[in-house]
Amino acid sequence: MEGAERRTGITLERGLVKGQEIHSQNPARLIEKIIRERILDSPYWKEQCFGLTAATLCDRAVELTYIGGQYGQQRPTPFLCLIFKVIQLQPEKQIILEYLAAEDFKYLRSLAAFYIRLTFPAVEVYKLLEPLLADYHKLKLRNVNGFRLIHTDEFVDMLLTEERVCDIALPRLPKRIVLEDMEELEPRESALGSELSDLENDSDDTSDINDERTKSGINNGSKKTAQQREISHRMMESLL
Repeated sequence: MEGAERRTGITLERGLVKGQEIHSQNPARLIEKIIRERILDSPYWKEQCFGLTAATLCDRAVELTYIGGQYGQQRPTPFLCLIFKVIQLQPEKQIILEYLAAEDFKYLRSLAAFYIRLTFPAVEVYKLLEPLLADYHKLKLRNVNGFRLIHTDEFVDMLLTEERVCDIALPRLPKRIVLEDMEELEPRESALGSELSDLENDSDDTSDINDERTKSGINNGSKKTAQQREISHRMMESLL
């Protein structure tokens, strides 16, 4: 059995896998060795991750109730265990995109976002994750200090801007402006910018309406004044 495992390229005690390299290294090495070992020794890994496939991993991810790296006495969270499992499985890109599109399952979506940040090329990372900056679902984040509440957009912003997330060192990500200068990305239109533009348009529309009302009021006032003068003139003539 051990010989068969070696022939398939799987060394269970280290969690390394034989398959396509990611960022010029064995995919499992995207997770530091000490954390890999803690994952492999954790009860969740042994009880819940054994024999998972890309399909059944989805079921496990839907059951998650929080995200995070390590907690307590440096114990890996189920989220971290599933991240490592999906790295081992290396599902087809379309499967990961299906995970990411599952808006009703926020923790499955977070798992996909993390995997994309770890393994996808920089341009795809920005294109796929930036739309999630408009996702405001609440997430529970667990770390050594306990739980805290964040939102999906905050989590995605962490993935795009920070060097470590959930105790994992993320691959280097070029600044967006660099990719724009290289014409690999279109300039990003800020959602806030769109809202400000809408407000300006609304303000312009309101001003136009007010101007029309003012003009209408002036015209009506002029008409009323002329009518009053005419009535007064007729009254004076009748008195004479």
